[in-house]
Amino acid sequence: MKNNIFPCLWFNGNGREAADFYCNTFSGVISADAGMVINIDLFGQKFMILDAGPQFEKNASISFMVLCESEDEVSSFWQALSEGGTVLMELGEYPWSKMYGWVRDRYGVTWQLYLGEKQGNQKIIPTLMFLHENNGRAMEAMQLYTSIFPGSRLGRILKYGDGVGNESHEIPQNIQHAHFELDGYSFFCMDSSYDHKFDFSEGISIVVMTADQNETDSLWNSLTADGGKESMCGWLKDKFGVSWQIVPRRLLELLNGADRGKGAKVAHAMMQMQKIEIAEIEKAYSS
Repeated sequence: MKNNIFPCLWFNGNGREAADFYCNTFSGVISADAGMVINIDLFGQKFMILDAGPQFEKNASISFMVLCESEDEVSSFWQALSEGGTVLMELGEYPWSKMYGWVRDRYGVTWQLYLGEKQGNQKIIPTLMFLHENNGRAMEAMQLYTSIFPGSRLGRILKYGDGVGNESHEIPQNIQHAHFELDGYSFFCMDSSYDHKFDFSEGISIVVMTADQNETDSLWNSLTADGGKESMCGWLKDKFGVSWQIVPRRLLELLNGADRGKGAKVAHAMMQMQKIEIAEIEKAYSS
């Protein structure tokens, strides 16, 4: 798996504790630990933990579907994730899965455990819930994202009117469940008209590692178009409110170089930027 796209989870002082918990739960490993930034590998997938303070909280607008291959696997994950957490949908049999449950763990990350088929080699799939003014826009979002990223495609799309239980009386043409890929990385998404007291936030963002300035510019301009918002240090929100980090690989090379003093200069330069300008951070490194 290329790991050019991966989730970032925001924590407030307990990031390392959470990293250990997820690695223990999913037999993962910590691949990098810089204190504030911790990378973990779960089933060959990269997750970033950003332990950066109380500014943002995670919520279920982006949850993580775990595609399990046995009932024992579902039960094992459920036991760990539900301990000290909050059950959102009880573990049991549903029309879409013989064994399914939805839980928010003790750290505020929301997981859907599903007994069913994997999507290629990817076992954990971020799932975007389009709420409030975005309800009914899941298809629009998928079409936008797959038009922006190379190597992308739409997968199976199930609408509420397609016959798999619509007890909540959702709008029939809205998306009940859909799969799409960006640069080979799988996402699920859905519309929901329920009045949840949350929405997309920086608490969970999507990191995209770029090869050069052209790719950085292209993704930045496309994702901020038509109502998106630029933020600082490579962060942005698209027009639906989903948070993205567009990060040139060159930035990490300079930040993690052997000369810590030069790395600090790069970090200072980055803090002044919205979109990352590779020429400027290289100038800071050389100064």
